[in-house]
Amino acid sequence: MDKQDEIRERILGLKKSLNAVIVAHNYQRPEVQDIADITGDSLELARQCTQVNADVIIFCGVHFMAESAAILNPYRTVLLTEVDAGCPMADMIDEDDLREWRERYPKAAVVCYVNSSAAVKALSDICCTSANGLEVVNSLPNDEILFIPDQHLGHYVATRTEKRVTLYPGFCPPHQRVKPRHIERAKELYPDAVVLVHPECTAEVIAMADAALSTSQMLRYAKESDAKAFLIGTEEGILHRMRQDNPKKAFHLLTTGLLCRDMKKTTLESVVRTMEERRNIVRVPQAVRVKAKLALDRMLAVS
Repeated sequence: MDKQDEIRERILGLKKSLNAVIVAHNYQRPEVQDIADITGDSLELARQCTQVNADVIIFCGVHFMAESAAILNPYRTVLLTEVDAGCPMADMIDEDDLREWRERYPKAAVVCYVNSSAAVKALSDICCTSANGLEVVNSLPNDEILFIPDQHLGHYVATRTEKRVTLYPGFCPPHQRVKPRHIERAKELYPDAVVLVHPECTAEVIAMADAALSTSQMLRYAKESDAKAFLIGTEEGILHRMRQDNPKKAFHLLTTGLLCRDMKKTTLESVVRTMEERRNIVRVPQAVRVKAKLALDRMLAVS
C-alpha cells in the first residue's frame, strides 16, 4: 500500500468514526474529488448539504462555500479542509461596499452570486449561482436588479431578461483570462469541437461559444452530446470528471492557466489532518447566519 492509499484508508476510517460526509467542488484536485461522497457545483453542493445524514461536513472547496454549508446546516459541524482557501471575486465586495451600492440603487433588488461572504449574503435579497442566475432574477417582482459581485455572470443574465440590471464590477481572474483569440486558435486545432464556457467568462467569449454553462451543466451537456471533442472554458479541475464520465470523448482547455490556486490548496493530506484534528470549524455569527440563510433559502425555493 502506497502513501496515498494509506491516507485514503485513514479518511474512510475517520469518516465512519465522525459520522462525516465529504463534499468537493468540481474544481478540486482529481484525488480529492475521488474520495468525496458528493461532488458538484455551488448549487448542487448547497442543495445536497441540507440532505445529508451526517454529523460533520468535510468541505473540500473555498471559504464562501463552507460558510454556505454552515449557514444551511446550523446543527452540523462544517470543517473546511484549508482555512485560507478563499476567493478573489468574493474579496472584491464587503458589507460597506454593498451598503453604498444599495444607497445608490434603493429600488433595486440585490441578487447576490454565491461567490460572496456570509456578511454580504446577509445584506442581499436573494442568492443565485451560475446555474440559476436568470431563473432567480426573473422570479423577483422588482423591475430593477443590482447584481453582485460578478459583472460577467450579471451581464450574461442581463442580456436574457427584460429587467434593468446594474452590475457590480467584480470578476473571477481565471475565467476573465479566457479571450476570443483562445477560441479562434483552439478551433483551428479542433474544428469539430464543441465550445463550452462558464458564464463567468466575458461577453465576447460567451458570444463565440456553443453554450455558457455552470460546471454541472457542462458535465451533463458533455455526457448527453453526440460530439466527440470539446473545448472547455473553465477551471481545469472539471476535466477529471468529464474524462471519467466520457472515456471515448476528448476534452481540451481553451488556454493554459485556467487554474484556481485556492481550489487546489486542498490535498488528501489536508483532508485527513482536518478530520483527525477537527480543525477549521466554520462559524457564522447567528445574526448574520439568519439573514444569509433567508437569501439562500429564497434561491433554493426558486430552483
